[in-house]
Amino acid sequence: MAEDSPFSSAHSAPSFGTPSFGSQATHTSDDVLTQAAQTRLRTIIERIERLELDKAAVANDLKEVYAEAKGEGFDVKILRKIVRIRKMDAAKRTEEEALIDLYLSAIGGL
Repeated sequence: MAEDSPFSSAHSAPSFGTPSFGSQATHTSDDVLTQAAQTRLRTIIERIERLELDKAAVANDLKEVYAEAKGEGFDVKILRKIVRIRKMDAAKRTEEEALIDLYLSAIGGL
């Protein structure tokens, strides 16, 4: 195993085996992460948790903005489509429009 591995064994990979749900799982010293790896793992998980909270807050903010727009008479479905289109690269947008035209003409139009 490489020197910078988070596992403290000489094996190529940890062998956690099949999960045992009814009994306590037994782990050998081969399964233990180094202290540095444990700290890094904890840091990564905490960052993910903070980002998940931020993502939920942003999703709630977007929901409020769309509700406000709907309350003012705007069509939310069209607003979402416009936002999606504006995110697209110009070449990608042109390609999509060309494909839509091609497919419509292939089936005889609308």
